[in-house]
Parts: sequence; C-alpha cells; structure tokens
Amino acid sequence: MTSDDAAPGAPEILRYAAFAADPEGGNPAGVVLDATGLSAERMLAIAAGIGYSETAFLTPDPAGGYAVRYFSPLTEVPFCGHATVASAVALAERVGPGRYLYRTAAGEVPVEVTEGADGGLRATLTSVEPHVTETDAADVAEALALLGWAPEDLDPALPPRYAYAGARHLVLAAATRERLARLAYDFDGLAAFMTARDLVTLQLVWRAAPDVFHVRNPFPVGGVVEDPATGAAAAAFGAYLRGLDPAGAPDTVTLHQGEDLGRPGLLHVDLRTAAPRVRVSGAAVAIP
Repeated sequence: MTSDDAAPGAPEILRYAAFAADPEGGNPAGVVLDATGLSAERMLAIAAGIGYSETAFLTPDPAGGYAVRYFSPLTEVPFCGHATVASAVALAERVGPGRYLYRTAAGEVPVEVTEGADGGLRATLTSVEPHVTETDAADVAEALALLGWAPEDLDPALPPRYAYAGARHLVLAAATRERLARLAYDFDGLAAFMTARDLVTLQLVWRAAPDVFHVRNPFPVGGVVEDPATGAAAAAFGAYLRGLDPAGAPDTVTLHQGEDLGRPGLLHVDLRTAAPRVRVSGAAVAIP
C-alpha cells in the first residue's frame, strides 16, 4: 500500500496484472478509475509510489468515453497497452463489459471488453494509426553495443525497424531463443540512447513459428529494467510484420512475453482489421 492509498480524499488505487489470468503472471499495472482533479505531478507521484512500469489514470470525458493518461515511475508516456487492458477490465468489472473510448495523448483508442466462457474478462484495444520506418545503421550498431549483442545475433529475415502504434519502439529480432534469454545491458547508456530517439521500449523478438514470437522489452527510460508484457509494442510489432509482407503476414500473431522474468503472459495481435490499425487483446486480473 502506498501513502496515497490511505490518505484522506485520495483516489482509489487498483492493481491488475494484464495479459494473464493469474495475478502472478503478465504485467502489473496501477489503475485509477477516477483521476478527476489530479495534477500531473500528483499522478507521477502515485505512479512512483506504486512502482509498476505504468499506471493508468482515467477521467470521465464530458464528450463521452474517458480521458486517459499513463505514467511510469519516472515520466508520462503517450500510450500504454497493458495499462489500457488492465484498466478496461477493472472498469468492466464495475460497470459491465462493453465498448469504451479512451482519449489518450497518442489519439483515440477504442477498447472492447468481453466475457469468456470461463467467466474471465478479456480486453481488445484498437491502436492509433501505426507507422514503420527504416533504421539508421549507426543507430542499430549503437543499440547492439549497449545490449551486448553482436551483428550476427540478429535474424536477417527480420530487419531492424522503428515502429509506432501510440509509442515508438526499435524492433530487433534475435537469431536464437538463447540470445533473447540472455538480457544484460547498459541501463544508463540505453536510457540515454532511447531518450535521444524518443523510444519507449526496445522490442526484442525471436520467431518460434510464422505466427508465434517470444518478446522482451527493455524499458530503462521508465525506470524499469524490463517491461513484462507490452501492449503498445505488440501493436507496433503487428504493423511491422504487416509492413514486411503485406500479402503474407499472418492474420493473428501470438506473443509470449515475461517468461524470462517468471511472469508469463500472452498477447494476441490481430492484423485482420482494415489497415493500418492493429488490435491487441488479452486477459487481466486483479492483484490481491
């Protein structure tokens, strides 16, 4: 419990694990369903006290839907997928499953929450319009050096790219699962590299099958070594895959994330939407 949990007049702070049905899995997110009147400084302080990679702050919008802001322990980020999924499930538990409109700094994000046959709730977000751009060879070389990777550690079939779907990520594909599993990097150096290029995470991936990937996301700019499950990066990665092979990209992709942290999660990416938007879905559960 943080000091904000117990302070008189403090907002209710909820904790949910996104992209998992087990509170010990997925990515923990803080959730404030009514942030009316909270300043940015107060939101940042609450997020820092919670200590999760992100906390979502929702404020009912007079125009309909919710104005949503996302804070890591160190800074505000324009969009966060796992906190979107977590907060939408928390909202649905109180007002019922359905469709919600999130107005974020990155743009409008529709979210739909449905109930599964097992009674669990599942949220699906539709990204803002994504875009994918070529990388600079010098940027890739610097990123590899900071990660401790060699050029031959990369999968040549999946070239590096910058990808955006609400937040900007550098996609790097490992040639082997073993390379992906060994993550030890220069925290301060990578944070500076990412800040200079407006990157929220690195999207490190390994392809297990045409439609199955294992992923990891270093997040030093948020004060976190690694994000356990990253919905914004999943959406960006979906756009990346579609951009590589528009005709041959799979309809849906499953991402396994968090296994190397002991917090396994599943993210499902749907590319069947009318281009260019991408849908990302997953479960979420309250953390006791």
